[in-house]
Amino acid sequence: MPRPADNKTERYQIRIPPSEKAMIARAAALSHKDMADFILDKIVPAAQAVIDAAEVTKVSDRDFKRILDLLEHPPKPNARLKAAIAALPDTL
Repeated sequence: MPRPADNKTERYQIRIPPSEKAMIARAAALSHKDMADFILDKIVPAAQAVIDAAEVTKVSDRDFKRILDLLEHPPKPNARLKAAIAALPDTL
């Protein structure tokens, strides 16, 4: 099923071996899609998964509650933290 013409905003070219192109074309045809739609349907979710893995941190409910508690009730600074803060340059 072709995409509407107004959906095309950028062009990207890649070089692939003829055997892989034929395989992609066959899979696209079996899916009743053109090659571009087939490739985008597969690559966009994969790209989002990579981004999520790199940028999203998942924690358990228990850990999330602990984080919230620490944000709402931070511990008092100890001697090591006070020393680290004192060692910082004044330009920060």
